[in-house]
Amino acid sequence: MQVSAPAKINLSLKVLRRRGDGFHEIETVIAPISLCDEIKIDRKQQGIEFRCDDPSVPQGDDNLVVRAANAFFASTKLKPAISIELKKKIPHGAGLGGGSSDAAATLLALNRMFETKLPREALAKIAEEIGSDVPFFIFESAAMCKGRGEIVTPVNLPQRLIASPPGSSTLSGSPVDVARLPPAPLSILLMKPEFGVASEWAYSRRQDSRKIPGVSYEIQEFAGQTFLNDLERPVFEKFVFLAQLKMWLLKQPEVGAALMSGSGSTIFAVMRQNVDVDLLTARAREQLDRELWTCATYTL
Repeated sequence: MQVSAPAKINLSLKVLRRRGDGFHEIETVIAPISLCDEIKIDRKQQGIEFRCDDPSVPQGDDNLVVRAANAFFASTKLKPAISIELKKKIPHGAGLGGGSSDAAATLLALNRMFETKLPREALAKIAEEIGSDVPFFIFESAAMCKGRGEIVTPVNLPQRLIASPPGSSTLSGSPVDVARLPPAPLSILLMKPEFGVASEWAYSRRQDSRKIPGVSYEIQEFAGQTFLNDLERPVFEKFVFLAQLKMWLLKQPEVGAALMSGSGSTIFAVMRQNVDVDLLTARAREQLDRELWTCATYTL
């Protein structure tokens, strides 16, 4: 079985407070995008065998794909007997959710392969123990995510499926604010320098960070969507190039909005209609960083 694991961007991210468990309470609108990792899963006699074409990806039990597979078999009481091959296209430390998406795609694929017919809600409960972003990817939809990210309200599910009993940690019963979610696919250009940013570090520095003079952190409105990221302040303070990249993008005529995704280090540009993305990419590499990683993509 071969499946795709899409990356994501945070269209907005508000950090509300630090929780007693050490995590931060957040409110974020997330959209999956067309950039994907590829996962191939085959049956074997016993155990879990994992391979990845990226040597920088952990190969053992710390890998999120392996953790997802172990969690699935522990939950279903089935005997582990699979091999998993991961082909990476989503960069690491980019704020694009690659590892979380790989884990969710693994859970979804195993549920189909072994015909366990677990509902998405049950898979999301398993996913919640793997990582805060993993439940989002289970629903394969743009969504509002709250709590530490595990309370997911998909935008394309009927309201009767969104409601959940009090105390549920997976689905939110609150109505979706449709105006804050993309009404149509957005054309996106991703730009990432060679370095990455650790999420834990970004959150830990938020409260004590300061704004850089001349850098815009304000809410942006474009294409019916609100763009804001509270983590830009701590990340930009240390990684000034990311602030420069965002401000450069905002000055380009092809760009309607620009924002850091998650905790970075990817800055994404929302493109206007009928523009040449290749010209913008070439200009960015010429004027900013010749080694800049870029990817033209769109929201799903």
